[in-house]
Amino acid sequence: MSIPMSAAQHESPAVLAQAIQPPPERHSKMPDVERLLFEIGPAPVIEPMNIFPLEWNVDTPKLYDMYDSARDPGWAPNKLPWDTLVPENFSADQRYAMAYWFSLLSVFDGSGPTVFARAMIHTYESKQEDPIRKCFFSVVRDEMNHEEVCGRAVKLLTPGGPLGYEPETALGKLARNNVEWLYFNGARYWTGFKNAVDKYPLPILFTSFLFGEVASSTLFHGMYQKTTIPVFKEAFRRIGQDEGRHLGICLTVLQKLLPMLTPEDKEMISIQLRAGFIFLSGVLYEPPEQFWKLPPTFIAAQRHLEEVARSAGLGILTLDERRENWKTAVLRMKANLDPYGIDFPALPEVGIDGKEVAFDPEKIIPIF
Repeated sequence: MSIPMSAAQHESPAVLAQAIQPPPERHSKMPDVERLLFEIGPAPVIEPMNIFPLEWNVDTPKLYDMYDSARDPGWAPNKLPWDTLVPENFSADQRYAMAYWFSLLSVFDGSGPTVFARAMIHTYESKQEDPIRKCFFSVVRDEMNHEEVCGRAVKLLTPGGPLGYEPETALGKLARNNVEWLYFNGARYWTGFKNAVDKYPLPILFTSFLFGEVASSTLFHGMYQKTTIPVFKEAFRRIGQDEGRHLGICLTVLQKLLPMLTPEDKEMISIQLRAGFIFLSGVLYEPPEQFWKLPPTFIAAQRHLEEVARSAGLGILTLDERRENWKTAVLRMKANLDPYGIDFPALPEVGIDGKEVAFDPEKIIPIF
């Protein structure tokens, strides 16, 4: 006897038992394994640059140790002493100026999560060893924390900022206009990065990232020393610790990769170093015109904003201090690469001689 499914839920177990039906096919024994093997066929070939097949190969165990030490970064943006930052204790121009600097920083640290996330995907697609993938994941997490610091600072100092508010002073209007231009150039960087990241082998990517980490660790060390506002001082200390860890990851990977560079790789690294210097100078020094498309008012407005932010206690280095700081960071980078026969590019902006190389503004890789 057959019972409609809609009615079966109302029947007693005895009635349901009478309606039991055997399955269409019964297996009295397990299928023969040898017969199954005879019948199998190969799976279709997976196209290159796919995250599958997954494997967990390990060539550099030290990177696992570095990843384990990064599992807990020891801080979180929401745990910083934001309650000690009272916007009303600052003038309107001081608030605009400090928010401007964090907006400038966000062009680099704010794009960090997406840049490193895309690079992490690239490590899966190019079948890198498992600890490299995991270290990139830890960097993505750290960069999101740094981005959050930028956002919290901007929103506290200029509610609705960086663009969705109406400044009340001339300096505030200059600040917002500068941010619009910064983000325009940031968008150009992101477009170039997206189009370039898949084209480069790992040594070029990591050398470019290393330049960013050397630069950022230098920046945050200087900012920490000079800042007197407690929440920002602690933020710079913590971000600097993270960047130092990222620097260690990049160096560990490059110690394995750099000895295997081809002449073409070395040439491309020289080009990327020049490109990275030009891009990173936007926050480490002042934005050079080779990449940065800016209006005539930009530099003068930024210098006014920096001076006002310093008066509020934000430890922005002077232009001369930044130049020396940037030069020191570049020389650290050069010392890491010299043993591998890589021609360091000329960087006349900070007084460093070297090889003259071409510059392609559409293929910039470095990021904080």
